[in-house]
Amino acid sequence: MTSHTPTTPDEPGPGTGPGGDRGISRKTLLRAAVAAGATVPLLATGGIALARDAARANDGRTLTPTPYCDDGDDLTPDQMEGPYFKPNSPLRTSLVTPGTPGTPLTVSGYVFGRNCVPLSGVLLDFWQADTNGTYDMAGYTFRGHQFSDSTGAFTLKTVVPGLYPGRTRHIHVKVQAPGKPVLTTQLYFPGEPRNSTDMIFDPALLMNVRGAGNGKEGTFDFVLNVDGGTGPTHPPTDPPSGTWATGHAYTAGDRVTYGGRSYRCLQAHTAMTGWEPPNVPALWAPES
Repeated sequence: MTSHTPTTPDEPGPGTGPGGDRGISRKTLLRAAVAAGATVPLLATGGIALARDAARANDGRTLTPTPYCDDGDDLTPDQMEGPYFKPNSPLRTSLVTPGTPGTPLTVSGYVFGRNCVPLSGVLLDFWQADTNGTYDMAGYTFRGHQFSDSTGAFTLKTVVPGLYPGRTRHIHVKVQAPGKPVLTTQLYFPGEPRNSTDMIFDPALLMNVRGAGNGKEGTFDFVLNVDGGTGPTHPPTDPPSGTWATGHAYTAGDRVTYGGRSYRCLQAHTAMTGWEPPNVPALWAPES
């Protein structure tokens, strides 16, 4: 399928049992394989064998996959933040510029609620080491945040992070649905020798990674402990009073009030429902 909109396939997904029984989720399969000492099944390109990444056209071209989610998918597990996180990262989907050293990497995927509804406006804050295994603690190199689009999709352009003592290759991320708790976790690369010696490595957090020209492409879908909205479930209530408004284009330094508090805009953006100042500290700093 070539649709860009997340949907549940009409046909049973891989692992679906006879009679329409719910299949084994990707994360459950990975945990079971590792616990049994088995090798996780890989595509010829080196990625985990997932249906959403294996679609091919008749002429051999890779098709944009329609993501598959069922309500048996495990929630994305959390992991430690580590010592290198910095708040207030730049709003951007690319962490690289022309000439940035390292193997180019594009990570894409979707954010789902536990009921398989795609979640829009989810904050994803990424940070990682550079190709030499070094974190920038003076500035914001290889740090940036973005928001999932109306289909729940996200895309990050970066490079494959380097190794440093004690850790395998990984990318840190904080994921927060509007007004909900923050999930802090890490994404890993299949086939890395250090995966077996990294004390916090979790196979449930493996990306599907394949070669793409002179770089790599990775995919991963987050499943948050949030019920995706399918429409209002309660009578509408009046929003908190204030000058903040959806649809308004704010610039850095603008000041608004919301719910009886004053806020200063940190980064230019156009406001949308779910991005109210208390919900997105990357965009708004309280002043009172």
